[in-house]
Amino acid sequence: MSEEHQVVKVRYDKLETIEKMGIKSYPNDFRPKDKAKYLKEIYRDVSSEELDKKDLEFSLAGRVMAKREMGKLIFSHIQDETDKIQILVAKSELPEEEFKFFRKYIDIGDIVGVKGKLIKTKTGEITVLVRFFKLLTKALRPLPEKYHGLRDTELRYRMRYLDLIMNQKAREIFRTRTQIIQYIRDYFISEGFLEVETPMMHPIAGGAAAKPFITYHNALGMNLYLRIAPELYLKRLLVGGFERVFELNRNFRNEGVSSKHNPEFTMLEFYEAYATYEDLMKRTEELFFGLALEIKGTPVITYQGEEINLTPPWKRIEFLNALTSLGGVPAEILKDREKLFNFAKEKGIELNLKDPRIGKWWTKLFEELVEPKLIQPTFVIKFPVEVSPLARRNDENPDFADRFELYIAGKEVANAFSELNDPRDQRKRFEEQLKLREIDEEIPPEIDEDFLRALEYGMPPCAGEGIGIDRIVMIFTDSPSIREVILFPHLRRKEDL
Repeated sequence: MSEEHQVVKVRYDKLETIEKMGIKSYPNDFRPKDKAKYLKEIYRDVSSEELDKKDLEFSLAGRVMAKREMGKLIFSHIQDETDKIQILVAKSELPEEEFKFFRKYIDIGDIVGVKGKLIKTKTGEITVLVRFFKLLTKALRPLPEKYHGLRDTELRYRMRYLDLIMNQKAREIFRTRTQIIQYIRDYFISEGFLEVETPMMHPIAGGAAAKPFITYHNALGMNLYLRIAPELYLKRLLVGGFERVFELNRNFRNEGVSSKHNPEFTMLEFYEAYATYEDLMKRTEELFFGLALEIKGTPVITYQGEEINLTPPWKRIEFLNALTSLGGVPAEILKDREKLFNFAKEKGIELNLKDPRIGKWWTKLFEELVEPKLIQPTFVIKFPVEVSPLARRNDENPDFADRFELYIAGKEVANAFSELNDPRDQRKRFEEQLKLREIDEEIPPEIDEDFLRALEYGMPPCAGEGIGIDRIVMIFTDSPSIREVILFPHLRRKEDL
């Protein structure tokens, strides 16, 4: 029997003994009135003498994180959702049987309720002198060793509940995530946007270029696709008369995982009638600047050792200019497929010879050569129409779209464009896309005829944007991997490793 199994057996035996004593093993009748963090903050500067005079009773509940015996005294720390606080179980304050019970049957990991007065130890630590305690939950498995088990990244992601118990930084990341989402939601509502919910299962995959997850609906007798993006449904709402809409929800893409990609991720998408992609650049600057002040108290944040300034206005650079000036691609070979292919090969970048879209090649080169260099917030504008099938053509150069992508810390954070609302041009682009389906499996397998029908009823001129929430959280919490900011990231099953 392994050491861990021995410990588990001992704890099961303790639980059985406790029940034989007539003590309820998992009661639900203790109601804590106080929180560790607030007690420590409120009484931090109150002297020990003043605390003695007040003789106030407090009640808390939390998980036992440490326990050390010193004769007739047992010092312990319990942790609630806010913080840890020390408790002191003294033989002089409790009936002898209760003191013995705490010493013998309360283990690290157990959840207990305590009542008592606040004191300060000789070292000045705020402590609850326990006058009553109750076992609320018996932990039947031991917590991992603080400085060993939680360095195992795989363990942290697979058993996030342990990570949250042991790692205060992890808890703070997810509190910050909630703050970020709440701020974004409040911002758009205050700007007159209507929050909506659109389908998660689509009869036709579309709205972005990605391989979908496929499921089957028994009653309808048809395949459905977990949504890649809500774009086409949100545009239908603009056709229907809503002029400002947004959705904060999950997207699903059946692609590889990396430090920047998870198959299930959270996106914000918003659409604004009578606006252009240039208007959305200003709105995006305003949103991120306000978010930085709300979360960090300053527009200057640090990510992985890089200082990033979110103060508007941000740099803007055209796509092809970025490819030549930052990516090092000679301007004279941009349209020469043979020379461009050889250049990419020298850089170790594989291009698809079967793909006739030069814009697709440019995009691949951009991702490899330019994207990692865009540390300060940068709008890359005017992408090729070939890789922007839902975006409005630029009036001056119709081979390029009125589109931008926002990059921060070497990551694509947002994608936006003035929307294509001409149903004739949209149909043509869908049809051209479909011809390339054999060489690009990310292209939707069929045309969304209902969306085209909606456009024929007339969609107002508008602009729309998608912002990756997970990547924002990464940047604002200085997290190097997307798995750090998703509570339960997808991992291979252990038996498949």
